[in-house]
Amino acid sequence: MQFEKDCICEYIVNIFLRLLVCHRFLQQGLRVLEGLAASGLRSVRFALEVPGLHSITANDFSSKAAALIARNAQYNGVGHLLQASCRDASMLMYEMRKKKDRYDVIDLDPYGSPVTFLDAAVQSVSEGGLLCITCTDMAVMAGNSGETCYSKYGSISIKAKYCHEMALRIILHSLDQRAAVYQRYIQPLLSVSVDFYIRVFVRVFTGQATVKNSASKQALLYNCIGCGSFHLQRMGRKTINGKNVKYSAATGPPVGPECQHCGHRHQLGGPIWAEPIHDLRFVQKVLSAVSGNPSRFGTSKRIEGVLSMVTEELEDVPLYYTIDNLSSTLHCNTPPLLQFRSALLHAGHRVSMSHACKNAIKTDAPPAAIWDIMRCWEKTNPVKREKLSPTSPAFKILSCEPSFEACFRVREDANPQSRKRHLTRFQENPQAFWGPKARAKAGGGISMNLQDKRKKCQNKRKGQITDSSQLKNFPCKKFKKRNFILKNRLILPTT
Repeated sequence: MQFEKDCICEYIVNIFLRLLVCHRFLQQGLRVLEGLAASGLRSVRFALEVPGLHSITANDFSSKAAALIARNAQYNGVGHLLQASCRDASMLMYEMRKKKDRYDVIDLDPYGSPVTFLDAAVQSVSEGGLLCITCTDMAVMAGNSGETCYSKYGSISIKAKYCHEMALRIILHSLDQRAAVYQRYIQPLLSVSVDFYIRVFVRVFTGQATVKNSASKQALLYNCIGCGSFHLQRMGRKTINGKNVKYSAATGPPVGPECQHCGHRHQLGGPIWAEPIHDLRFVQKVLSAVSGNPSRFGTSKRIEGVLSMVTEELEDVPLYYTIDNLSSTLHCNTPPLLQFRSALLHAGHRVSMSHACKNAIKTDAPPAAIWDIMRCWEKTNPVKREKLSPTSPAFKILSCEPSFEACFRVREDANPQSRKRHLTRFQENPQAFWGPKARAKAGGGISMNLQDKRKKCQNKRKGQITDSSQLKNFPCKKFKKRNFILKNRLILPTT
């Protein structure tokens, strides 16, 4: 995981350097801060592989980590460029808020949530500078704890199939909200959700007039708890009349008290970032750099696959549906991916996949059109209507006839290029129990291996039975309870 994130980040910082045309950047080079550097691996790679850097500050609150960073810098021969720091990351960035002291690139990759560092980061990054932010608290951002998500990011997360893209839009909303306090705004370059974390790359600019657009870039989310249909409600409204621009409150809501498709209520989530989460021209340049030298990194195939999917996404369509969830709602067979995409294209709608989910369908088609297509599919793959509950979403949806006849004939343009080329898009875990490990100790020591800890905490019962033949000789609680009920059951006299 660490190696792959370093590869993407190194490419992006390299391309970012080429895009900058300001004389100050070209003459003095980039000043980079890695706020939570640990061993300093990423900073060392920056120093070795990214040209045009002025200085790199690799910071960590642990004195042992700072000493390790200094030793790694000397070992790799980049001590003249890389400076180790043992400071609180927020205080370090707050002290560099003056325009002449700001960093050009700030990379924050914490264990968990980065929210405690965001306020300092948006102030201490230079004009047009790059912020690289990683979040690994996906349980919070994916809807398991909406109240915790609101306290951290100022947005309520919803447990839905599109939760991973929603997590990206939540962190972008939080960044834009914090930047707007200081008359600054963000421009997302790339936002990816892979494995168990999300990572965003944004540029930060200053502009009082542009900050006024912030409200119109955010949206509330209405999600039906029955069928999963969703609608976005912009929080602000921007009206352009010639050279005059007027800002006003948005009107809504876009839904009624109950879902028009299944009759269930709506959940309210957000606000989230409702604008594009990628800069496609920038992503194309990064993709060209990766494809031009595929042997440079061991993870080049996967990087190429993810970035190719990013370029194919509909940039103006937030969130997505999944085919398996649509089919599960109606209790019917799942339509093949290409046939469902073809049906949307035949109906005159745009459609794409998403890098965040394997079975995702991003489309500008309204929910009514999507359910019409599913009704047509159900006619050829009927469900047993008599087994459906009258209050179920499936019963309500299938009770209506489709407004048009869907065509499921497969079209050539229904299959995206990344799928045709068999690129590595959704890679399986390389080994068992792969993922985030135990949190590092506060003093800088190495924590116990997660699997060893699990073994240590098992088998706490006293008087353990080692002979397997004796395991079934004692009754379980349910068996005892059943016998007790049978013995004390009242026997009614028969007439």
